[in-house]
Amino acid sequence: MRRLHTANLLWIIAACSPGAPGDAPGDASTAAPGQGAAVAFGSSQHLFAWTASADPTQPDFLAVLDVRSGGEGDRYGHLVTTLAVPGVGNDPHHTEHEMPADGRLFANGYATGQTWIFDLATPEAPRLAGQFGDLDGYSHPHSYVRLPNGNVLASFHMRHEAGGMTPGGLVEITPEGDVVRSSSAFGAGLPREARTYSLAVVPALDRVVSTTTDMDERNPHFAREVQVWRLSDLTLLHTFELPPGPRGDEADYTAEPRVLSDGRTVIVTTFSCGMYLLEGLEGDAPSGRLVASFPRSDDTWCAIPVVSGDHVMITVEEIPGVVSLDVSDPARPREAARVTLPDGWVPHWLALEPNGRRLVLTGYGAMENRVVLLTHDPATGALALDERFREEGATEPGVRLAGVPHGAVFSR
Repeated sequence: MRRLHTANLLWIIAACSPGAPGDAPGDASTAAPGQGAAVAFGSSQHLFAWTASADPTQPDFLAVLDVRSGGEGDRYGHLVTTLAVPGVGNDPHHTEHEMPADGRLFANGYATGQTWIFDLATPEAPRLAGQFGDLDGYSHPHSYVRLPNGNVLASFHMRHEAGGMTPGGLVEITPEGDVVRSSSAFGAGLPREARTYSLAVVPALDRVVSTTTDMDERNPHFAREVQVWRLSDLTLLHTFELPPGPRGDEADYTAEPRVLSDGRTVIVTTFSCGMYLLEGLEGDAPSGRLVASFPRSDDTWCAIPVVSGDHVMITVEEIPGVVSLDVSDPARPREAARVTLPDGWVPHWLALEPNGRRLVLTGYGAMENRVVLLTHDPATGALALDERFREEGATEPGVRLAGVPHGAVFSR
């Protein structure tokens, strides 16, 4: 939910600058990951960070970092290269949460409503494969999920209608950026001021689940709605509100739906730090039940969740840190672990390495120009800061960029 305001960035002397290639990556290692250990064989070799330039007169860029560790010539955390995108002040926001099989990564600039398609088949030489803005009357794409057919299903925040903007909807897009089909979210039960935020695709149930928070924090709408669609034809089936919890605000600002590892169970997290289990998605009256909540105060939020086997991890600003929940019984999650971050860090984005051993974390506050890695044990849910992923001589973990990274994703 937090918006990126580049005019208010701290001016930081960063470790690298856009447009200048870094050193060549080092050798991969076969050792097991952990604190002070090398990265396991089969793990990702590169990390891609979608970054807003710290200088608003300069272009935003995709940074490529080396995340191999160990062996002669270790370059762990070093900048490999950057790729600038056209224009300035794009407000880089979400990318896809996982690197797709075709190596084409979708990423949006929320301020300009543009999407860039990065061809990352050769990580050391990324290139732009396409760019688009409004599609089929829908504007400001937010989230992207791959479909079984290889296309992208995107949530678009708004739609151009007579009398002004209305809630957006879903648009299916080819990997080249062409429209396949679209469907409006503006149906019965959804107020005009709601905005289509994020989505989860559930092929096993022929369903899509989407949320309704506005990126503009000035909107007074509390966005407690969840929408259910039929995947096969993108028909909007249901709109319903999540019920409040004991604190009263747990349902406010529906954020991220996620499909659990069984491929059928869906949870929805909220920016107000609730986690809801959805029930009855195939029936006539789907609903949500609060099954977990996380600490928050009036001006702190929870953000991106990640599913890894029987665990869900989520960023929690109030701690500040990342909490890992055991969801082997989705109706009764229990905390398995947490990692606490330095004071002043505001964790937001979280994405999982394909082998499940590391997570990438970006955020705001004192960490807003920093990319941080966490180690993760998929069996227990245990989390720890990757202390080795830092600049030489730095007193805190993480690698600084000449800008503010938001979406970040590991290579396959």
